[in-house]
Amino acid sequence: MSAVLPDFEVIVVGAGFGGIGAAIALQRKGIHDFVIVDKWDRVGGTWHANTYPGVAVDIPSFIYSFSYEQRGDWSRIFAPGTELRDYAESMVDKYGLRPKLRLNTTIVSAVFDAEDSVWLLGTDGGRTLTARYVVMAIGGLERPKMPDIPGLHDFGGTLMHTALWDDDVALTGKRVAVIGTGATALQLVPAIVDEVAHLSVFQRTPIWVFPKTDAAVGRIGRAVLDRPWVRSGIRLVGTVATEIGMGGMVAGPTWLSEAGRRLAEIPARRWMRGQVHDPVLREKLIPAYGLGCKRPSMSNDYLSTFNRPEVSLVTEPIGFVGERGITTEDGVEHPVDVLICATGFKLWEKDSIPPFPVTGRDGLDLGEFWDRHRFQAYQGVSVPGFPNMFTITGPYGFVLGSYIWMIEATAAHLSRAIAETKRRGATECEISRQAHDEYFAECLRRQQKNFLFTDACTGSNTYYINSHGDSPFRPSTHGEMYWQNRHFDLDDYHYRNTVPAPRTGAILEESV
Repeated sequence: MSAVLPDFEVIVVGAGFGGIGAAIALQRKGIHDFVIVDKWDRVGGTWHANTYPGVAVDIPSFIYSFSYEQRGDWSRIFAPGTELRDYAESMVDKYGLRPKLRLNTTIVSAVFDAEDSVWLLGTDGGRTLTARYVVMAIGGLERPKMPDIPGLHDFGGTLMHTALWDDDVALTGKRVAVIGTGATALQLVPAIVDEVAHLSVFQRTPIWVFPKTDAAVGRIGRAVLDRPWVRSGIRLVGTVATEIGMGGMVAGPTWLSEAGRRLAEIPARRWMRGQVHDPVLREKLIPAYGLGCKRPSMSNDYLSTFNRPEVSLVTEPIGFVGERGITTEDGVEHPVDVLICATGFKLWEKDSIPPFPVTGRDGLDLGEFWDRHRFQAYQGVSVPGFPNMFTITGPYGFVLGSYIWMIEATAAHLSRAIAETKRRGATECEISRQAHDEYFAECLRRQQKNFLFTDACTGSNTYYINSHGDSPFRPSTHGEMYWQNRHFDLDDYHYRNTVPAPRTGAILEESV
């Protein structure tokens, strides 16, 4: 039996930081026959898609950057979204990835062909791209989640989600409503308040807010940060602080994480209360759940915005949306011209990551598997039954902190596995059921002491916990994530050579 050669050795789906990081990791392992496919018209992923007013990184830019591509020319400590997108563009050029890009191409299906050991990727243009290996570098902030509110789409004004921002919509002089008070709203609300006639913010659950130590990085600052050892030192300090703060809460001793959380809450509550004048309004903005139960954020002007007479905080549950506005359950109608949903993304929902059907060996559907058996993946990278498929942002792969650290770790993992498959002369690489199940069992065991499942998080409505009642974030430290993804036992994977020899003269689909 002979086999068809695939169009490419590797197809990377997604041209955000995850796809760029995976591509660089492949190059470092001597793997150059790959393409990066993305639905957008330029790279950057989240930082290209999200253009709402005020969008910026909420982790210092010196940390939210690749360890091997640190920069000192950020305009601010917390860089605006456009600079993150430009950073992605600069990496594409520096590492010669521009010819590898296949933009404006949406993958709509992925099917593993066991006979030829290749993946068949269907595109929105009707073409089928084939690859020996596929890397799913599709971020979690991929599919906007609209709120499930009666009458929402009957609204007669302008309706939009922050992830699908329309710059042509004028807010000046309009009555604007924002649904949601998460990290996005913290950036959006202060950024638009000076334009609108009246701003109504509908809050279901308040958010923990910390002061934002932000500042412009001037000429002197850039000169200092131009020194690599300074940048690396700042990054190290930030990494250690995050390891102690966030990693400690999910991986440290229960008594220590509980004590640390309670101590941190005291100054945070004091500062938050000091931002709001009205005592009744002030308490509505203070979370009753524990710090860390859902994603906190930083802002110097979000809370104080509610001191303005043209800004209203609405905590009464929404009853329905009508043609002219929002009616809350107490019967009050709030007139609205522009309705903005800052309601996050479909993160742990069926068929959300990736947002298209993926079919593995023997017809196994990835979405169905996760739906029936809970989200799970070895090191957040591999799932049994899906040979030659790897994920950058799989379940139990992300340690709370900088997204970039996970990308570097999982990209190192998958590139190492592919390189080993080639070294052995094999055509298939599949994580063993034993290694996968042992890793999943260890994650579940550690999860039992996670504070997310304690009474402290009651009422937090956190997306850290999914519909299965699990928290598919990796319950470990960043150091452990770094080490294990680079030093896992290569025999945790099964390797097979199922293709004796390629057919010459085979007709392949035209590549994009």
